[in-house]
Amino acid sequence: MSLDPLAAVRLSLLVGLGSTLLALPAATACAWLLARGRFRGRAALSTLLMAPLVLPPVVTGLLLLRLLGRQSPLGAALEALGLPVPFHLTGAVLAAAVVGFPLFVSAIRGAFEAVDPRLEEVSLTLGTPPRRTFWRITLPLALPGLAAGAVLAFGRGLGEFGATAVLAGNIEGRTRTIALAVYSALDAPDGEETLRWLLGASLLLALGSLLGFEALQRAQRRRLGLDDG
Repeated sequence: MSLDPLAAVRLSLLVGLGSTLLALPAATACAWLLARGRFRGRAALSTLLMAPLVLPPVVTGLLLLRLLGRQSPLGAALEALGLPVPFHLTGAVLAAAVVGFPLFVSAIRGAFEAVDPRLEEVSLTLGTPPRRTFWRITLPLALPGLAAGAVLAFGRGLGEFGATAVLAGNIEGRTRTIALAVYSALDAPDGEETLRWLLGASLLLALGSLLGFEALQRAQRRRLGLDDG
């Protein structure tokens, strides 16, 4: 069995970054809607968005495979456009984006809820349209929290295993991320050295992501005057 730890780290970084960028617009919109919206079905929407957090990742991957597999209309259409999903890097990115989406939304929602709504009300009272108020008041104040959510989603994407294995497979050099490489190394007769290397890289990346998240959370609290020291 061929195991390339450097390729696994590279693919994990690509998947983490790609899934974060893919989820960012939708996560920001959903987080703002849940933080500031008052509408019927808000609780149901929140429950639906949080579902991947409690579903087994393998189940999430299977649902995505049924939705985006080559036999499904949507999957066939994407493949015709040159965007194949199953057993492709695209599938690994999408699986990580879906599994990490609830954490991303929760972090950004908290950032929006921490912004004093009276500042937005003053802006609206002065005649600033709601869209401009969002871009000039709400988003800049919530930006460190949004960045913290992005770092958290990136870290979650680095460690995704179950949904990726089902949707994208475990293909060396194409979809075998660190988590999948660790699993493969457990069965490899000469995989102990590779396993140690992968575990070290995984710990460094995970701890780095968590430290970045904490630093950005503190920056958000300081910006909003909520830092208790």
